[in-house]
Amino acid sequence: MLVTVEGIDGSGKSTLVKGLAGALADLDPVITREPGATWVGEAVRRSIAENDDPMTECLLFIADHAAHLRHVVRPALAAGRIVVSDRYADSRYAYQAVTLKNLLPDPAGWLQAVHAPFTVVPGLTFLCVLPVDAAVTRLKEKREHFEEASVLGEVQQNFLALAEADPERFVLVDALLPVDEMLSFVADEIRRRAGAAR
Repeated sequence: MLVTVEGIDGSGKSTLVKGLAGALADLDPVITREPGATWVGEAVRRSIAENDDPMTECLLFIADHAAHLRHVVRPALAAGRIVVSDRYADSRYAYQAVTLKNLLPDPAGWLQAVHAPFTVVPGLTFLCVLPVDAAVTRLKEKREHFEEASVLGEVQQNFLALAEADPERFVLVDALLPVDEMLSFVADEIRRRAGAAR
């Protein structure tokens, strides 16, 4: 089963995923992330730092996703493992739909069309939701270009639209809750779904 954890920067999703490694240790999940699980992630990080060309950045994210699928996700799923990914394709649909909005007439549609032939749709996606102002206060003072409040506001609306369009897959998580409460809720739901899938 492929489980993904999504949300805007500052929503606590990475802390949540790290906690799941311990909370689900008896299930031996594969804990991974996008970008960064493969060597392509280094190129993504460089593109983000240079903030030079949104299209190049987007295509590198897509390449990272393809490599992640080939080298981590598909082999783990084929072996019957539970995979938990900190960010996945939905982050592309939410973030790059904003960064490309002045370059393409329908960036969200284009992004989903590009991914459709080769991606693996998650069985379960947790979306960490909180007010943008609260998220920004958690971020470091020197922020990357997509961590500005105006961008994050649009990104969160994109995430919520994705969740509304696929309510069977998405589970909304109140990211203002204490970390241990978020972790307990998400771990219990993964166990419930994994048990139902076996």
